[in-house]
Amino acid sequence: MSAVPGSPAVTVLAGPTSVGKSTLSRFIRTHYPEVHFSVSATTRAPRPTEVDGVDYHFIDPARFDELVERGEFLEWATVHGKHRYGTLRSTVDAALAAGKLVLLEIDLQGARQVRASMPEAQFVFLAPPSWEDLVSRLVGRGTESEEEQRRRLETAKIELAAEQEFDVSIINDELDRAAAELVARMGFTYASPQSEGQLPK
Repeated sequence: MSAVPGSPAVTVLAGPTSVGKSTLSRFIRTHYPEVHFSVSATTRAPRPTEVDGVDYHFIDPARFDELVERGEFLEWATVHGKHRYGTLRSTVDAALAAGKLVLLEIDLQGARQVRASMPEAQFVFLAPPSWEDLVSRLVGRGTESEEEQRRRLETAKIELAAEQEFDVSIINDELDRAAAELVARMGFTYASPQSEGQLPK
């Protein structure tokens, strides 16, 4: 399927922790192979269901430092005051040169860096239905310690306060509806597969 002419070449998807960014990104990657999904590098350890090279490039801090020194990141940041994440410039440049549409799933700091270097990109903020829903999703997934949960929720407050910096906001309440809006913003016609129901927490 081809995108509508004039669609933004790069779409940046950002939002607070546990809002469902990865779920929407996986949906796009599965149903729209024309879109280049940029896999971020990170220094954190993988979660039980995550696959290296698919969900993230999991690398050690020394390797991350080397990539920073060589200027190989389009953007990078320390997130939740602990781990570092970054987008490799080479993969984005190669996808754009091939005429592909690029989706970046990154944090607020990274989105600001991309806006400074690529102001023509489209910036989409993924918001939870409510603060209570966000807290429930984070606690419910059970992948972080209580200390890490507190750290992430403090970061989430800062991220939510920056919503107005983005071109458009999408409320992430149901997968089908949120995905339909996201792919429409990217310039694709949305064809719903069999119902996938509520977004997992």
